[in-house]
Amino acid sequence: MAPVAPPRKNPPKVKDPEMIQLGRRLRELRLERSLTQEALADAAGLHWTYIGQIERGERNLTVKNVLRLERGLEIAPGNWLATTFDGVTQPSTG
Repeated sequence: MAPVAPPRKNPPKVKDPEMIQLGRRLRELRLERSLTQEALADAAGLHWTYIGQIERGERNLTVKNVLRLERGLEIAPGNWLATTFDGVTQPSTG
C-alpha cells in the first residue's frame, strides 16, 4: 500500500492578481523581444528560475529588480509598470 500524505495544515496560497498581471506583461515584453527566460535573466543579472516565478505571479518584486528587468528588456524605467497598469486608478485591496 502506498504511503498517504498527511493533510495540509495551510490552504494553498492565493496569488495576488496584480502580481499575476505584472507577470503576464513581463512575459509579453520578453516574447516581443524574442528573449528566453534565461536570456532575460542574464541581461538583468537575475536567475532564470526567478523570471519564471515572476511570470507566474509567484513573486513580489523589489523596485531594484523591476529596474533590472526593465534594463534587461531595454525599456525606459517605469515602462513595464505603466503599460501593465495603464488606466488603473484604484489601489490594491491586497
